[in-house]
Amino acid sequence: MKSLIPISLGLLAGAAAVQGAEPKVPKKAKAQQKMNILFIMSDDMRTDWKVYGTPQMHTPNLDRLASQGVLFQHNYCQYPLSGPSRTSLLSGHRPVSTRIYDNSPWWQADHPEWHSLPMYFKENGYTTYVAGKIFHAGIEDTEAWDFGGWERRRNTGVGDFQPSYVSPEEHRQWVEARGGGAKQIKVQGIREMGPGDEFLVGHGRDSDRWGPDETRYISEEENTDKAIGFIRDAAKKKGEPFFIACGYSKPHSPFLCPQRFFDLYKDVEVPLAEDFCSWPMVPRGFPAGSIREINADVFINRRCSPEEAKEALRAYWACISYVDWNVGRLLAALDEEGLRDNTIIVFCVDHGMQMGEKGKWSKAGSLWEEGTNVPLVVVDPRAKANGKISYRITENLDIYPTLIELCGLPAKPDLEGTSFASLLNDPEAEFDKPAFTVWNNHGKGITGVGIRTERWRYAEYYGVGAGRMLIDEVNDPHELVNLAEQPENAQLIAWFHELATEYVKGQRELTEEEAMARR
Repeated sequence: MKSLIPISLGLLAGAAAVQGAEPKVPKKAKAQQKMNILFIMSDDMRTDWKVYGTPQMHTPNLDRLASQGVLFQHNYCQYPLSGPSRTSLLSGHRPVSTRIYDNSPWWQADHPEWHSLPMYFKENGYTTYVAGKIFHAGIEDTEAWDFGGWERRRNTGVGDFQPSYVSPEEHRQWVEARGGGAKQIKVQGIREMGPGDEFLVGHGRDSDRWGPDETRYISEEENTDKAIGFIRDAAKKKGEPFFIACGYSKPHSPFLCPQRFFDLYKDVEVPLAEDFCSWPMVPRGFPAGSIREINADVFINRRCSPEEAKEALRAYWACISYVDWNVGRLLAALDEEGLRDNTIIVFCVDHGMQMGEKGKWSKAGSLWEEGTNVPLVVVDPRAKANGKISYRITENLDIYPTLIELCGLPAKPDLEGTSFASLLNDPEAEFDKPAFTVWNNHGKGITGVGIRTERWRYAEYYGVGAGRMLIDEVNDPHELVNLAEQPENAQLIAWFHELATEYVKGQRELTEEEAMARR
């Protein structure tokens, strides 16, 4: 595996810069200077980059960033919804530990002893800045930021969460209350949302649309400008390490962005998913719980035609290119200020998104590859493997301890992730642990847990729609065949079942028998 960027050139350039500054800063101070952090985050972005294997994409800045650092091919989120996923990443704890399964709770209400990623850097002498969405809206860690944060609007935790039982009838009512099931009354083949539906399913009409819009998400550019200002300010504070975070809301629906990014794809042939369906559809041989009956982002309670599917995907790609352009501006500012040689850059994402696979247009409830596999690039100018790809399994949960190690900060034994710093020097180094993702469908307990290894995807579903699935990701990348009932896989299934059972212990939705026993 050849490196795209010779590490020796970066080291030589860094050494020259140190020598040139010798009269102003003593060598000892230079040697002790901490690495800076530029932490970039996106929302709902799956691995649709050219460098990740989607040739139609226009992602020159993200691809270039990947060539300058280590690209992680198999990185996974811990929950396919923004609030719980970001809480896990930024607190360093699993969703089964935070017990946060929706977008409302503030985790420090229950665990004040858990300090967030930016707060830990602040406590260790870093000046912290934020622009855009890093924590989920309303649950900002206000105290973690020196500059740019906003007031937290939600301060309630989850309290003493106890899983309970959901009967088939309660599940039916849950689906129909969100416009699905028997409520999907079609008019000329289309089920129109009712007046109250948009308040019950995802973001309703506002979410379920796409197209060019020059001003609706101008905040993406404004937040980039803000972060660039932070970079320039931080560059003036010689010897003072910084943690600058910049978050983007795109490509989250609605898929709206300026026309020029749609123009990038006007002559591009957009393919349909291999298993495209007009409605959410459980594949033959898979558990009913593997696909929710309703979409929560796009094509909400309405049929999706092949033509509409292509236009929606085209718009999604345009929004990714919008993020790419803004990221390019950030990186240019970092270069202009001469900060590349002592700044670690991280690009990460809260969760993925199914874009028509199996008829699903949402991330919510997805324990499939498209919903859980998310981009991750780490650029450390000191690393030996820059320009390479790591195929080891990593989790968003691992980012926090990795950055601590890279910056030489005191270890935090309470963190539940594992540092992958060794992979930045050797992308094929031993890092043998699976990735876990969970989902809580009704708010009454975990209804599914997914486990990913380098070859296999296993998922176990509980409650209504219970069952299990095993997919050979090497030979079945479109996830079309469930191998869970094959006799030759019995030993493998038993191993995965043991892992799943231990992981969701005490948090899984109860069976009817378990609920009766507790009475």
